[in-house]
Order: sequence, then C-alpha cells, then structure tokens
Amino acid sequence: MVYIWEDRRREGDLGPVYGFQWRHFGAEYKDCDADYTGQGFDQLAKVIDTLKNNPYDRRIIMSAWNPPAFKDMALPPCHVFCQFYVNFPKEGRPRLSCQMYQRSCDMGLGVPFNIASYALLTYMIAHVVNMEPGEFIHTMGDSHVYCDHVNALKEQISRTPKDFPKLKIKRKVTNIDDFKFEDFEVVDYHPYGPIKMKMSV
Repeated sequence: MVYIWEDRRREGDLGPVYGFQWRHFGAEYKDCDADYTGQGFDQLAKVIDTLKNNPYDRRIIMSAWNPPAFKDMALPPCHVFCQFYVNFPKEGRPRLSCQMYQRSCDMGLGVPFNIASYALLTYMIAHVVNMEPGEFIHTMGDSHVYCDHVNALKEQISRTPKDFPKLKIKRKVTNIDDFKFEDFEVVDYHPYGPIKMKMSV
C-alpha cells in the first residue's frame, strides 16, 4: 500500500488524473466510483492497437495533460506524456521502448515511483503485443529536492547500489485488462531498509 497521497484526497481518488486520462480522455469526471465504460477516448487501447498493427508509427503516444480537467484533479499531472518506439533487431522479437516527459520531478519520492511504474507499464504492454521490453527513457523538466528531503537523500546516496532485480510475468496475457497482481514476480530484490520522507504539497 502506498500512503504518500493520503493527505491530498480520500483513498483511491485523485480525480481525473493519469489512469482516467489514459482510458477516458475527454469524459466528464464525476467521482472515482462512477462507471466510465465507453466514455471518452481510450489512449492505452489505441497505443496497443497501433503497436500491433502499425508499429512504425511515430504517434504512439499517451498524454495525461488535459487543462480543462485540472480543477477536478488533486494535482495536475507531473508525468504528462509518453511515447512508445519499436526497434526491430535482425534476430529475435521486436523491442518496445518508452520515453516519458515529466514536467515536475520530486527527486526524493516521485521520481523513483515514476521510473518503476513506467518500466512496469512498458513490460506489460510489450508482453501483450508479443515484444521484448527495451529501454525506458526519462526526460525531466523541473527537477527538485525539497529541503526536508536533503538529509534522507544524503543517506541514500551514501549507500552502495545493489544489482537491479528482475521482473517476471508468470503467465501469458493477451489483454492489458486481464493482468492480476499474482502474475508478477520480482526476482532477486534485496533492498536496503526504508528511508522516510514526507510528501511536499
């Protein structure tokens, strides 16, 4: 469970931010309990369809930036835009990469979550379209460290980095909506103990 957003909104409701814009862009937001089936434009479905049918396209994009909806959001999107690219090696399956632009980058708390979540998203989409995951490219706009994070981050950078863990998807999934929590296994993950930082608002 992730608790850093609890002070901004009731649990489970950030307003029409990331997931809502990806799956229902342009729909009118009521609350997080409403059924939005068939409403708005499903950008994620379009990304997947294009990767399957026209992977050379230079417009395989999802955007969470929707200014008319800002008034209903807990916070306008920090990571606002991502584009998917396919590389075709001479041998093996095509490789899917993702480049994400982030307008506001909380280096202590937000950015590590964003790196992990977009890497996971790239893995999931690659799996569904029968490609290999490639690179995650992170382009940052306003990158900042909050004053009350400085000591915690000094402690973090004093630690010797460990080898990256591996992500394993344990069964074949062909529909992005069919993934379950138990489909994922993180292998060889040996983290240090947590370092506490407060979310700045």
